[in-house]
Amino acid sequence: MISPGMLLSERYEIIDKVGSGGMADVYNAKDLRLNRNVAIKVLKLEYSNDAKFVSKFRVEAQSVAGLSHPNIVNVYDVGEDDTLYYIVMELVEGITLKKFIEKKGRLEINEAIGIGIQIAQGIEEAHKNNIIHRDIKPQNIIISKEGKVKVTDFGIAKAATSNTITSNAMGSVHYISPEQARGGYSDEKSDIYSLGVTLYEMLLGKVPFEGDSTVTVAFAHVHEEAVPLEEIDGMIPRSLSRIVQKCMQKKPDMRYESAGALIMDLRRAVSDPDGDYVEISEPVNDSPTIMITDDVVRAVKEPPRTPHRPKQEELLPEEEQMLNEDALDPKLERILKICSGVVAVIIVVVIILLVGKVAGWWGGGSKEDDKSVVSSHAGSSALPSVSSLPDQIFVPDLSGHTLEEAEKLLEDNGLKYTLEEVESDKEANMVIRQEPEAGTQVEENSSVTIYYSVRKSDVVIPTLVNYSVDAAKAELERLGLTVAGTSREYSDSVEKDKVCGTDPVIGTSVKKGSSVRIIISDGPKNELVTVPNILSRTEDIALERLADVGLRGSRESYAYSDKYKKDRVMAQSVKAGTKVEAGTMIEYTISLGPRPAEQEEPTPEPTKAPSSARYVGTVTVSNPFDYEGDSGVVQLVLAQDGKSRTVYKGTLGYEDFPKSFEIDGWSDNNGTVTISVDNKILDGISFNVEFKKVQ
Repeated sequence: MISPGMLLSERYEIIDKVGSGGMADVYNAKDLRLNRNVAIKVLKLEYSNDAKFVSKFRVEAQSVAGLSHPNIVNVYDVGEDDTLYYIVMELVEGITLKKFIEKKGRLEINEAIGIGIQIAQGIEEAHKNNIIHRDIKPQNIIISKEGKVKVTDFGIAKAATSNTITSNAMGSVHYISPEQARGGYSDEKSDIYSLGVTLYEMLLGKVPFEGDSTVTVAFAHVHEEAVPLEEIDGMIPRSLSRIVQKCMQKKPDMRYESAGALIMDLRRAVSDPDGDYVEISEPVNDSPTIMITDDVVRAVKEPPRTPHRPKQEELLPEEEQMLNEDALDPKLERILKICSGVVAVIIVVVIILLVGKVAGWWGGGSKEDDKSVVSSHAGSSALPSVSSLPDQIFVPDLSGHTLEEAEKLLEDNGLKYTLEEVESDKEANMVIRQEPEAGTQVEENSSVTIYYSVRKSDVVIPTLVNYSVDAAKAELERLGLTVAGTSREYSDSVEKDKVCGTDPVIGTSVKKGSSVRIIISDGPKNELVTVPNILSRTEDIALERLADVGLRGSRESYAYSDKYKKDRVMAQSVKAGTKVEAGTMIEYTISLGPRPAEQEEPTPEPTKAPSSARYVGTVTVSNPFDYEGDSGVVQLVLAQDGKSRTVYKGTLGYEDFPKSFEIDGWSDNNGTVTISVDNKILDGISFNVEFKKVQ
């Protein structure tokens, strides 16, 4: 029996249980050797004596141990301790995509695209290593607190060199590909189909096929077409609807050739949402009539033989449950088998026709036709600079741009820059190279180094931001440049009447005697700006992020937190994503780290009842916060006998609830307690409290 404090292999100390699956339980543990927290998947005891289950468990570890990618949960170690078999994995604190969808209902367009891109990047890496996941679904996708998307649970993953799948059903039925539902061959394109279903759910908040049983849903995946997204919601771009439609094609060869091709179209869907670049091949309808032999006719008429049922020990737990709860009706099973046989024959004929067409056997078609399809993907535009998740940016391609164009391109995409001069005989002020490279995914406000050409005889316009106008003029004249006047612009980051830029832009290489115009700040424009996410950041970075969008920050208090590291922001007064006026003050709370075991929680002393007798009541508050990591100043106000007063006020977080409060009243009459968070009363939430005399 595994319990907190137990050691595995004298190295991994179990902290607590965090989840359970079909074959294994997952624990939060500490690696004493490397002093880090990890997740450990331990094979359930009832399976540990079964050689087949142990073998599957080891295959799982071996199949993913070689993978190392930001969008895949890393596997660190695999081992056994007596009769316990375990895998040591990266511990990711966050929320599953399934819960994220349930909380939001449906995701925003760019948000869904960003998550889809990161899932596809993880899948692409696995496919490069001949690993197929076979169970892509929102439950197996984790979004970390930092916004990183990670694919996890390769519980039924298998090396792609395996030619068949012996199981009749793999993965969860709502996301299963048609070939998996039929129990046939599956490859990388099965993962693409499941990702298409996941994108469908992210964008609509529901899966494409519903049913009363797993068999009904599986049948729909094989035979029914999902309603296109654009027909259900006209706000969903046509390109994105077509991308999902292509992922979910019944025939694998009509889907995307690879996860990489899917990623290219997803990125293009952001920059060109209404484009008609997603090509979906039309199914071949000119197949010859297939004559059914007398033997097949007799097989239809005769009663079917008892189908082979896999032995109990050959089934995964999910499959055993599907066979027990949703066994096919014999007549339906016979029909499906016959249909599958006919479909298989048709597919073979179609393949022969297609091969013949490409080879010119039938006098039509050519390899050029195939090339044109491929080129539609290869010719996609450069990677768009779009947030894949809040605070995530794709670095744009700066090559071929002037210095001024490059600076504006980075600023428009929420990135900073540093300039490095490179003496060159080429045209001045042209970008020579950049770091990081185009397409790299970085955090918002990250800095990109621009290497640009400078001629030896030229003067480089210096950084004059925050200079006074007189000081800026003096510096330009010292360098042999002429001041051509001034102009004014709004600036969220530079105070009024200070220099916020020049024309040409700072860093430009110009000849001596050239004219330069000084740009003076008019302060922030009175418009709404978006509050950035400053949770889990250090105070310096939090203040910098706020200042970058024209907001101010103020530390409100310190508080203990098990979720956030010491000296990191654990709460902010206005949620990220909220629109507020420029210059608004955003208050935040700094974490003191976990509370020392010997220190009790400080609770404000309640105002005693003005009587020698004491009347005490208790109220239990479930949770005034919506998400993990949320926190704020919680205040409870008692109203009793025509009087009212605050009976509790303190900073609490999501993890502190449910919480009980003991309240002193004025009498044994019932009272009412209302609750507010950050001085905002929660509508519709109040508690009737009974008081009893205790002395």
